Amino acid sequence: MTAFPRLAAFTALTLGLLAAPPAFAADLVVSAAASLTNAFKTLAEQYERAHPDTKVVLNFGASDVLMQQIVKGAPADVFASADQDAMNRAEAGNVVQPASRKDFAANQVVLVVPADSPLGIGTLRDLTRAEVKRVAYGNPSSVPVGRYTKGALEAEHLWDAVAAKGVPAQNVRQCLDYVARGEVDAGFVFATDAAIMPDKVKVAVRVPSRTPVTYPIAITAQTKQAAQADSFVQYVLSPQGQAVLSRYGFQKP
Repeated sequence: MTAFPRLAAFTALTLGLLAAPPAFAADLVVSAAASLTNAFKTLAEQYERAHPDTKVVLNFGASDVLMQQIVKGAPADVFASADQDAMNRAEAGNVVQPASRKDFAANQVVLVVPADSPLGIGTLRDLTRAEVKRVAYGNPSSVPVGRYTKGALEAEHLWDAVAAKGVPAQNVRQCLDYVARGEVDAGFVFATDAAIMPDKVKVAVRVPSRTPVTYPIAITAQTKQAAQADSFVQYVLSPQGQAVLSRYGFQKP
């Protein structure tokens, strides 16, 4: 009579072991700018294949928001920002290791419109036309693409006019979604973001930037696995990593 419960217990234990998730020597948490979403998902997959003992956990968002999360103690081993300002603040707050900081990619700000837009927007000044009602851009106080956008519009003396029609977004992908869904007449995103929705948005203007659009990456000060974090950073900088970034439209810094 007792053999059956023992068999059942053994079977349950065996099945439990078979169903258990694989164990990793390290979970590497990488906080990266929203515009890096597609490229870093591919980078993480390739890195895990080359380093089967490491699981890369990705956390995407606006660079400033990610930086504040790290400042407040959120777990992160690597921080990749869409501009230098967010990384500068991270460095000033002593939450990244300065010696590990490297520029790994470059981008360009573009103005996109819905693919079926009838407005004929072809210049930044066209945004001041009466028929253009809503323009999306990243919140300049927390989103790098918003800071680049504001700087470019200020240089053309157009910021106040465009801001009056502004629909601030929490990150660049939200801005892209606004345009793709036709909820705004135009929006400012990175060229790499526009490239992922060619059937829903089209580039109307390539926006000149007073500040180069470069992406820095660094190891956090709080990491308990500095060797793995450095290994991931080096992979991003390697020819293999750079090839992935190039595939998604990023340029060399």
